[in-house]
Amino acid sequence: MSANSVDHLLKILKDNSPGPGKPIGQLRADFEKFYLEFRSDQDNKINEFRINNIPSFWIEAPGAAKDQVILFFHGGGFTIGSTRDHADLCGRLSAAAGAKVLSIDYRLAPEHVFPAALEDCVASYNWLLNEGYMPSDIVPTGISAGGNLVLAMLLHLRDSGSSLPSSACCMSPAVDMLFQGNSVTTNAGKDWISRERLDSLCTIYLSETDPKEPLVSPLYGDLRGFPPLMIQVGSRELLLDDNRGFVDRARSEGVDVTFEIWDEMIHCWQIFASVLKEGQEAVESMGGYIRSELNLSQ
Repeated sequence: MSANSVDHLLKILKDNSPGPGKPIGQLRADFEKFYLEFRSDQDNKINEFRINNIPSFWIEAPGAAKDQVILFFHGGGFTIGSTRDHADLCGRLSAAAGAKVLSIDYRLAPEHVFPAALEDCVASYNWLLNEGYMPSDIVPTGISAGGNLVLAMLLHLRDSGSSLPSSACCMSPAVDMLFQGNSVTTNAGKDWISRERLDSLCTIYLSETDPKEPLVSPLYGDLRGFPPLMIQVGSRELLLDDNRGFVDRARSEGVDVTFEIWDEMIHCWQIFASVLKEGQEAVESMGGYIRSELNLSQ
């Protein structure tokens, strides 16, 4: 896509970004309605159920393997978002990887601040293990806040002595709740999120928690013993340099990281794969990585 096309999408996104002063319920409804405008017709099976009272969804593209799972955590800044508005992305991931997706609607702030969302993510992983899935057959994957939760969950699992998954994938993850990377300034206006929005979400989600707590800012954690990771970020993102710093830290501690910086792409561009070819290409790249990690044939 040309820079002009990305700028056109960026204008649409900025025009529809959550505004100040709206009740949280209205923000969530507006966010869902907007994201659903980018869904496409896909022949996926969707089955809703509950894990420990957590709304959960199996999403399967035609031909997806039954024994391998992408455990998906949606984005939305810990305050908005759901499986429903990320279902198109989940279906594309299932098709690209050849594995079924389990997506959960973890609890959201401000009603449920840290560590509620993380607790729900850990519960979903443990549920899969209790259902007989092997850790080597699970790839936790998340976008934005969901990427943060993937990394925080890995820290929690490792420190609690639990078996770690085969690998994990993150799209535009939030890795430092202090947002100290240079790109927060240098990419201001080039992305559809703002520093003010990031700081607001941080305050709402963290409540009284130290922003340097590794379970909310994985950049500050001990990453030794992590499984292989794949991280995608766009070159126009505010979070670009935070992610660069995280990748450098992880690699220095022996973690195998596949790091993709997508030229001219903005925060969570994969969500817009129905109108952005780079979105679909990024999903296919991540799907190929997951296939390889799960030893699934093409």
